[in-house]
Amino acid sequence: MWNYPIDEPVFKKFGKHAKITGIVFMVLGIVGIVFPMFMTLATVAFVAWLLLFAGIAAAFFTWQTDRSEYRGWLKAVILIGVALFMLFYPLGGVATVGLLLSIYFFMDAFAGFALASNIHPAKGWWVWLVNALLSLVLGVLFVIGWPFSSLYLVGIFVGISLLFDGLALFMGGSFLQKLDE
Repeated sequence: MWNYPIDEPVFKKFGKHAKITGIVFMVLGIVGIVFPMFMTLATVAFVAWLLLFAGIAAAFFTWQTDRSEYRGWLKAVILIGVALFMLFYPLGGVATVGLLLSIYFFMDAFAGFALASNIHPAKGWWVWLVNALLSLVLGVLFVIGWPFSSLYLVGIFVGISLLFDGLALFMGGSFLQKLDE
């Protein structure tokens, strides 16, 4: 994590790139809020492709290191099987991804609280605190409504999280650029 005060070259680099990334995140967040089913299916497809590549990498690693290791092959088959299931039957993976996202929101809240406490004396620390509180609320709401409302909640909550992460990045980058001046 960062310690306050931050080195001067970091101000310039982080401020500029945080603002650009923040804008991209905010646009993606708005798309997710307006089209929640699209964002849900895009998130499930993204996770499925990650699992597929992980399965292929596990199979390649097992092939290269110890071809007789059945646990390595089992891991690769499970990863590839789950990925293919999610790609061909995306609605089946929505509830699972919903549960994983609720875990993500709780972890994002923890990281946001840690970041806010690390930069507390700096201007704008409260933006990270608000972002952490919002992630905590989203995690709780998601657990309460799971699994029935996963189709809409995944898209809406990913969109809201991206929007506020983008806002936090944009404002944090703006604060750092002002401090640099």
